[in-house]
Amino acid sequence: MSDDSGAAIDAGSARRQPRSPADLFRLFNRMALQGFGGVLAVAQIELVERSGWLTREEFVESLSIAQVLPGPNVCNLSLMVGDRFFGWRGAFAALGGMMAAPLLIVLLLAAIYSHWAHLPAVSGALRGMGAVAAGLVIATALRLAWALRSSPLGTPICAALGAATFAAVIAWRVPLVWVVCSLGPLGMALAWWRLR
Repeated sequence: MSDDSGAAIDAGSARRQPRSPADLFRLFNRMALQGFGGVLAVAQIELVERSGWLTREEFVESLSIAQVLPGPNVCNLSLMVGDRFFGWRGAFAALGGMMAAPLLIVLLLAAIYSHWAHLPAVSGALRGMGAVAAGLVIATALRLAWALRSSPLGTPICAALGAATFAAVIAWRVPLVWVVCSLGPLGMALAWWRLR
């Protein structure tokens, strides 16, 4: 982790880093403006592939923590990434970038929607956006699954936990909180046991 100046680079690493909290604000703002239906797919592309600020494994680890914490996953992720590089200043800059423009857009769209909500074309367009958002989530999951090769659990156990999660949520309709509270500790216990 770098200090508050952002000048230090991890020992032995030439990985790119943001130059200032303003860089964090701009990147997270750009991510938020691209993320219609969800920013997760865009976050992985921007933070790992384009900026190179995180490795795929670091992204998966940070996202795992962000998903367990209360609140929106990508907002939690922005706080963690910002803190990683510039402490509390970076955390607020990244979160501000994530929230600023979308807040204005949502307020504008809410005003427009309240006026045009009765039209069938508007409700049809919203259903179409839901399908696109689901596709983005699936595509991101498949892309990030590759990073699980380096997991201490190994591919078979990761696949089994993923299949159990999928079955519990989709097939058996178990509430997500129960899935997280049961399979999450199981996955952590298995990882702890393998790392011993």
